[in-house]
Formats: sequence, structure tokens, C-alpha cells
Amino acid sequence: MTASSGQWDDLIARIGSGGVLAFVGIAAMWAGGLWFHVLVALCSGVMVWELGRMLGGGVGVRFLGIAAALAILVAGELAPALALPVLLAPAIVAYGQVPAHRPIFAAYTALILLAGFELMAVRDGSGFVWMAWLALVVIATDVLGYFAGRMIGGPKFWPRVSPKKTWSGTAAGWIGAAVVGTGFLAATGSGAALIALSVLVSMASQAGDLAESAIKRMAGVKDSSSILPGHGGLFDRFDGMLGASILLLVLSTLFGFPPEAVQGAQ
Repeated sequence: MTASSGQWDDLIARIGSGGVLAFVGIAAMWAGGLWFHVLVALCSGVMVWELGRMLGGGVGVRFLGIAAALAILVAGELAPALALPVLLAPAIVAYGQVPAHRPIFAAYTALILLAGFELMAVRDGSGFVWMAWLALVVIATDVLGYFAGRMIGGPKFWPRVSPKKTWSGTAAGWIGAAVVGTGFLAATGSGAALIALSVLVSMASQAGDLAESAIKRMAGVKDSSSILPGHGGLFDRFDGMLGASILLLVLSTLFGFPPEAVQGAQ
């Protein structure tokens, strides 16, 4: 097996599990409401468990994952001011559930729950089209980054944190996001600023990927878990969505969503 062929060894597994995830995700996004809330809650709970597992947590992080999923479901039915303490409660509990790196576990648990809450807010408040835009920007960033990084290669983006990420893959992700943004101009009735927002979301997605890579290197693990063939765990698959969602949470809080600059003259 040559090095060039070996780098594609996980492709079939990635496509298979990625296809299943895409089908489930699209169905839940289309259905919206409780279906989407349940999917977000399940994914968030699993990611909290995976994060605690990476950081050396025991049985307690399993129950924390369940608590996190329930917190998301409850928060989704509350006004933001009331939802915030519900979302932060599992993060406070998280501090005592791992032997080391407790502030990181607590803070990242809070980010996972806030990101999940923002995803539900985008789907509930802005509809399927905007949720599809967000998902496709993150997917394009990941997929084009994966293929460009392996086919083009070149200088590494940040080898100490993510040894496989290249500048070519990073730039390809930005280009893919811009293409997605362009494709959604008519569907969303937005101005050209949506293209810039798409690239910004792509950058936030890549930052989420890098943040998880840093945690895995700190914990000395390759994957967050092994539940997804070719991908590792849900945390490995949705780290980019976490970064993108946190960015949208900040933008939504400051400017509303979608921002007036993106909506153009409407």
C-alpha cells in the first residue's frame, strides 16, 4: 500500500456513515419542531459524553450527557432568558466530573449546549432554508477541505494542533462556502453580504475543528469515540458546526438573524 493510496483508506467508510447522517439530518431539518429538537439534543448529549470521555471522566459523564440532552429539550421550550440557566447547569456539574482540565470541560460543555440552542433557534425562527444554508456551508467547508488537502497538499495550516490540515484545504473551504452563499442569494432574498457571511461562518467552522483537534492532542486520543465509521465520534463530525453555531449565536445576539446587512434592502 503506497502512501498516496493509504490516505484514502477511510473514504468509503466516511461516505457511508456520512450519507446516513445526512439523510437523518435533512429529514429532521425538514420536519422541524420536536423532531429537530430531539436530534439536536441527542447529538449534544453524545458530544458532552465524548468530551468527558476524552478527558478521563468515568460513569458520571454518561449521566451528564443524558442531563445535557434533557437540558437542551427543556431550554428549547423556554424564552432565552429562562433557557440560559438551564443550559449552563450541566456545565457547572461538568466541572467535577473529570480528573483534570476541568475548566475546559465545563466551558466546552456550555458551548455545546449554547450551540445546540442556537441551531434550534435558527430552524424555529428562520426556517428550513436558512438552516440548510448553515448546514451546507459547514459541509462544503469540511468536504472541500478534505479533498483539497489530500489532492493538493502543500504547507500545513497549524501542524502543532492539526497535523493534516493544509492551507490549500483551508482556502478550498472558504471558496466552497462562498459558492454556497452565492447559491442561496435568491432562496433567502439576501444581498451579496451573504457571501461574506458564508465565508465568515466557514472560518468559524474551521476554528471549531481546530479547537477539537487541540483538545484531542491534549488528551492524547485520535478520535472522540468510535461510533461513526470513518469519522470517529459525533464530536469529530460536528466540531465545525459547533464553531459556526457559536458565531451565529453572537451575531444573533448583537444584530439579529439574519442580520440586516445580509438581508440587504428588504
